[in-house]
Amino acid sequence: MAKFEVPKDLIDKAYQAFSLAKDSGKLRKGTNETTKAVERKQALLVAIAEDVQPPEVVAHLPILCDEKDIPYLFVPRKEELGKVSGLTVGTASAAIVEAGEAKAIVHDLATKLKDLKSGKKASATPAHHTPEVKPVEHKPVEHKPAEHKPAAPHHAPEHKPIAEHKPKTEKKK
Repeated sequence: MAKFEVPKDLIDKAYQAFSLAKDSGKLRKGTNETTKAVERKQALLVAIAEDVQPPEVVAHLPILCDEKDIPYLFVPRKEELGKVSGLTVGTASAAIVEAGEAKAIVHDLATKLKDLKSGKKASATPAHHTPEVKPVEHKPVEHKPAEHKPAAPHHAPEHKPIAEHKPKTEKKK
């Protein structure tokens, strides 16, 4: 997963954007709805919860967002993402499809997230208070080949050397 650390102030800004968009715009909630919004290039901003189990449920979203050039970020808890999205339960992911009153926040977040992913400093606080943010590098999972065990001996008849061929002598009549 193309995961990178997001400063707390940007996460708070994202929560604010989702809350505003919930009231004045449109959201898509849940992995299936978020995926459809991204595939159709309707999503303006995608939030993905870090505590989703198993992580494979949302593993495709960062890749898809990168392909469609849609900004995304990771938030710590699915319960909080569900709450700011207007749900009484947690959600693995959500997408803003119409920003409504959150338009300026979404635009600002998109710019800062793009800078963050490219390795630049990004924060909602003034630059002199910005902690240095480095992308988290994830190594691909190494898949070890299965151990090859020698095949069990099969129960074929034992091979014996072929006796030398002796020409048959013709019997005289």
